[in-house]
Amino acid sequence: VELQASWGGLVQAGGCLRLSCAASGIVFSIKGMGWYRQAPGKQRELVARITSGLSTNYADSVKGRFTISRDNAKSTMYLQMNNLKPEDTAVYYCNTLVSPSNWGQGTLVTVSS
Repeated sequence: VELQASWGGLVQAGGCLRLSCAASGIVFSIKGMGWYRQAPGKQRELVARITSGLSTNYADSVKGRFTISRDNAKSTMYLQMNNLKPEDTAVYYCNTLVSPSNWGQGTLVTVSS
């Protein structure tokens, strides 16, 4: 299983980024998937999830600002992040919802105030 998150970066508060997650080694279309993040000194948290049936759910801290989506034909998942805040600064990871593993390096998002 390989899950590669990419397209993080440095952005000013109020800006936006679109993260991508390329998956391989799994039957992507049948997997519930999620975007997780880990801020410095904090535990990793699930911020957005999408089921195989395309149902979505968000952490309260990002609701209304982040949108998760997936393209099963490309085995790719996305996270559109709008109106970014300094507290969104973290390393973002993508993974399955059930028994997540092989976390990889993630992609760093830094939001400056």
